[in-house]
Amino acid sequence: MTIRLVLVRHGLSSFNAKGLIQGRTDDSLLTDEGYEQAFKAGEALSKISFDKIYSSPLVRAAETAKTIRKSFNKEQEIVFDKNLLEVDLSSWSGLKIDEIKNKFPEIYPIWKNNPENLILKRTNNKSYKPIQELFDQAKTFIEEILKIYLDKDDVNLLIVGHNAILRCLILLLIGKPKQGFRKIRLENASFSILNILSHNNSFKTQIECLNQTSHLNKNIPSQIGDSRIFLIRHGETNWNKEGRFQGQIDIPLNENGKDQARKTFEYLKNISFNKAFSSSMNRPYETAKIILQNKKDLNIEKIDSLVEISHGLWEGKLETEIREQWPILLKNWHDKPEEVIMPEGESIKEVSERSIDAFEEICLSQKNNDLTLLVAHDAVNKTLICNIIGINYSNIWMIKQGNGGITVIDLFDDPSKPPVISALNITTHLGGVIDATASGAL
Repeated sequence: MTIRLVLVRHGLSSFNAKGLIQGRTDDSLLTDEGYEQAFKAGEALSKISFDKIYSSPLVRAAETAKTIRKSFNKEQEIVFDKNLLEVDLSSWSGLKIDEIKNKFPEIYPIWKNNPENLILKRTNNKSYKPIQELFDQAKTFIEEILKIYLDKDDVNLLIVGHNAILRCLILLLIGKPKQGFRKIRLENASFSILNILSHNNSFKTQIECLNQTSHLNKNIPSQIGDSRIFLIRHGETNWNKEGRFQGQIDIPLNENGKDQARKTFEYLKNISFNKAFSSSMNRPYETAKIILQNKKDLNIEKIDSLVEISHGLWEGKLETEIREQWPILLKNWHDKPEEVIMPEGESIKEVSERSIDAFEEICLSQKNNDLTLLVAHDAVNKTLICNIIGINYSNIWMIKQGNGGITVIDLFDDPSKPPVISALNITTHLGGVIDATASGAL
């Protein structure tokens, strides 16, 4: 059973437009642009049948939820839940960033670099940690959702909230990685989709996508870093379609895979790539060539250490065939992948180490304003994303990578600033809001 959470940040507010800190104030209202964003979000989500809508009671979120609901075929009650309120920033609400920098020079760097440890004072002079409180609030909301829906039939839940609370929900569901708050982004009216896969009163989380903005006529979120890497999984192969473990067998793209690469080219054709890298295998290299078809002079550097995980004796086999011969090992691969070395193959630890080494070399080569294409594989991309977010490679099942899916990583020249996932697994150019690409065998 799956609980699908579609998280939507409220549309552009009056405080957003003025560059003011909002926090928990209810003086910030949706702008005309914010209502338009909410309307577009509703149109994009109208084909999904939602079982329940939850929203923060703050006006900017509540109006976003009500506007989205207008596009649905059936009138649905909106549950306004106080656990979806935005972070309480006390006296900071209504101030501009520069004002906060000037008034609070000692603690502003903590807010920017380590917000989980920020300490503020309320009007009663009592100290508190706003982000820690928000995590507690998010934990209560998740517990209530699980109490209602865990081990029931598949459900779709729409959750409309704010930047900080939605980030806390996401981070809690993937194990609350250390200093993860600044490693992901959510723009106004963006979509993020998480799947909670439940079984026997326990659950696992999968991030299907983060910060999807294409419904707002904005293919890619705005750049915040000094340079960017577009991490893309290769297009579909016949073995992906059949669910065969392909690993390091060099299966080419099928016609659908080539079409996915062409659609990715169309989606990214306004990006002026000036660097390109690929796994040395044919399916990602062919994908990269199609994406760069209007930049034929740009060299694509092949990197051996970015090849897919070696499945060893499992390669070429369907999961049903593997289950007959290695039932316990296959079960462990799904439950505890970090403990598995496939027969005559690799461990996910080995894949993670070689992939991260290659990625760090690419990052070191980045210069200001570089726009880099990097095309690789399912397991490789998952280990890289795990590393950036700050979760162990053992959590690869938490990350979804669709064939032709786009992940955007912002990098900073300042070594104290970690890379940021500005979008994860964009696949709307290949279909609807939900990732419908082949799941493959991994």
